[in-house]
Amino acid sequence: MAGASGPSHAPAASAGSGERGQFYRSLAFIVGPIAFQNLISAAVSSADVIMLGYVGQTALAAASLAGQIQFVLLLFFTGISSGLIMLTSQYWGKKDSQSIETLAGIAFKISAAMGFLFALAALIFPRSLMRIFTNDEALIATGAQYLRFVGPSYFFMSLSQVYEAVLKSIERVRPVTAITFVALGLNVLLNAAFIFGFGFIPRMGIRGVALATSIARAVELLICILVAARVKEIRIVPSIVLRKNPVLRADFFHYSLPALGNEFVWGAAFAAYSIILGHKGEDIVAANSVVSVARNLASVLCFGMAYGGAILLGKEMGSGSLEHAKRDASRLWKSTTAAGVAAGLIILALKPLVYKIGQLGPGALADVDSLLWINSASVVGAAINTVLICGIFRAGGDARFGFILDAVIMWCVSLPLGLLAAFVFKLPPTMVYLVLYLDEFEKMPFVVHHYRSGTWLKNITRDFAGPAREDAC
Repeated sequence: MAGASGPSHAPAASAGSGERGQFYRSLAFIVGPIAFQNLISAAVSSADVIMLGYVGQTALAAASLAGQIQFVLLLFFTGISSGLIMLTSQYWGKKDSQSIETLAGIAFKISAAMGFLFALAALIFPRSLMRIFTNDEALIATGAQYLRFVGPSYFFMSLSQVYEAVLKSIERVRPVTAITFVALGLNVLLNAAFIFGFGFIPRMGIRGVALATSIARAVELLICILVAARVKEIRIVPSIVLRKNPVLRADFFHYSLPALGNEFVWGAAFAAYSIILGHKGEDIVAANSVVSVARNLASVLCFGMAYGGAILLGKEMGSGSLEHAKRDASRLWKSTTAAGVAAGLIILALKPLVYKIGQLGPGALADVDSLLWINSASVVGAAINTVLICGIFRAGGDARFGFILDAVIMWCVSLPLGLLAAFVFKLPPTMVYLVLYLDEFEKMPFVVHHYRSGTWLKNITRDFAGPAREDAC
């Protein structure tokens, strides 16, 4: 019996090993550029923090709070892009480029409208926007200067973010990385010139950071337009926004609205965390700004794995290989969890460097140590939840679960506890921070249970016949 069983199991084991190896090779092909893109973004944010730290703690804290406006807008773009990638990655598995183009046109219209509204608000009502986050007049005045100059970048981003999402969904991640490298590299150079002054350029301080961002985002959009003319798999031209396909439009809203809602309830709650911390003083805001540098740099790989893996799984589900996708999903979440643990250790290892960022006061420096320990644990939970909610579940079109879970945990548990800790029990700022950042572990049991149920594993594409495809154009 032993002799007979050997040959029968060997091919299966060999096939499983080959499948596993192919998955990790494909994952590395996509995740490498995405992680590098995230690293560039984190490095640019870090450079902003470092340079603003030399301008002063008030400028650093004001930019951090004003940046919450862009943070909320980016969450909107992420929601739209996630809904788009859910569908386009599966249609890429079917090699249906025409449906991908039509879906992109729908996303462009929605994203551009929101980007325009945010840009207008930043230009006309900057002080009112700052009052949402703080009652400190110095922070309000300084942050308002930042918003007036950064406002135009919101519209530029609304177009470039959608196009880059389309490129990722068809596995063209390297052009996205190149675009990000050029645009954000330019951002760093302009930051240095505008903040400190260079030649005929005057010292602009915090306004310089905002102006550099707007110029860099304009260049990013221009490069996207040039790349679009060279990509052959799909044709992204202005006429796609005029295409009409009621079926695809309904599918887009069906799958993207829960993703958008998830990003908004998560982002709005996160912004509310900033509001609570903003009312606990400048020290905790400034400390959080520099600690975020370490967290962002340390976590680029695990979050790149989450979003890159979703593209691979979506492609597999769209091609009908559901069992294959299920096995790869297991590999994805286990490897991302390991990356999250590594990120937590890296955050602690970066402690000596974090203390040297900027010119923090003694109160802010005292808060930094506690925040580093909290983030080293929180990033592990974030890696697990992100790869499951935003990666694996959304690959199968399931964004509704994450939307409901974040709405309940963050708004009905974490925020009320944070408000009580801050304003009723008047706990120290670092304790308030800890209460707020326990949310990842409050969500985790429900997320893991939903993963094990397997209800997220679906092919959500449609088969369009020839005449129907022509009508769609």
